[in-house]
Amino acid sequence: MEKHHKLIHTTTIPIRWGDMDAYGHVNNTLYFRFMEQARCEWLEEQGYKVAPEGEAPVIINAACTFMVPMTYPGTVEVKTFAGHLGRSSLETTYEMRIVENVGSETVFALGSAKIVWMDTATGKSVPIPDELRALVE
Repeated sequence: MEKHHKLIHTTTIPIRWGDMDAYGHVNNTLYFRFMEQARCEWLEEQGYKVAPEGEAPVIINAACTFMVPMTYPGTVEVKTFAGHLGRSSLETTYEMRIVENVGSETVFALGSAKIVWMDTATGKSVPIPDELRALVE
């Protein structure tokens, strides 16, 4: 993780048996769900509705690097970091570990997503709210 990134949120999410795929590990699509859950929790804790009305955050890109397969049973710890802050955008990055690996620094996956604040009626970007900007600067 780059040094300029600021830890803004940590959450844990249980791995469900149904999250496994034919290869015997958590399917790649779930990692994006883990990041989404962490991001939504953080935004809602700050008082921002993640809803299609008014001015709201949307994702314009997302990526994930899978380093070590996750398997059931387990609990994923997702750490969310704030990165580059633009006029209407915020880069977020994620570290995913398995909680049961106590004492281990093993990172199972690294992810990223760019959040853009937009006016849902027009579909155009708008400035990030000042209160949110102050939290991540």
